[in-house]
Amino acid sequence: MSNIKKLYKEFFGYRLNEAMEDTSVDPKEIDAANKGFDQLLPKVKELKALMGETEIDEAQLVNNLTDYRGGIEYVVRDPQTAQSVLDEIRQWSEKKGFTIIKSMISKTGRVGYIYYRLGEDPALESQKLQGYLAQKPELKHFRFHVRGEQQSSRPTTPTPTPTPTRNPQRNI
Repeated sequence: MSNIKKLYKEFFGYRLNEAMEDTSVDPKEIDAANKGFDQLLPKVKELKALMGETEIDEAQLVNNLTDYRGGIEYVVRDPQTAQSVLDEIRQWSEKKGFTIIKSMISKTGRVGYIYYRLGEDPALESQKLQGYLAQKPELKHFRFHVRGEQQSSRPTTPTPTPTPTRNPQRNI
């Protein structure tokens, strides 16, 4: 045995399989396993068709970072999971230092709403929230929206009407 093998044996508990048994697999066993897999595959495809979804989609990213004003509305795929989803979001939010002011679930259980206290950096908060909510497969989609506000309630600066100015050099 070489020095390297001795070193491995001492340090890592390396064992050399000198008396290795025959590990070849019987071709009949391989064929039996393949047949079982071939029978299972159509059943999995049937199950996918019954569920009505070919693939689980992630929540859509349709929000701008500037849209965040503290409120988040989300739609759950399955109303039975609404309370557990809200609890998970609450737990994550508290862990990350967000303060929840108001949270509710609709009567149908499909729509949830959470209102957070805005912190010092709303853009960073919206990034964190959007990243977390987008990865939750239970959510169909979500949006940044504060209930009770109009959609177009953003402060707009009115355009001033141009006033005629005199050129003081002209009348000299």
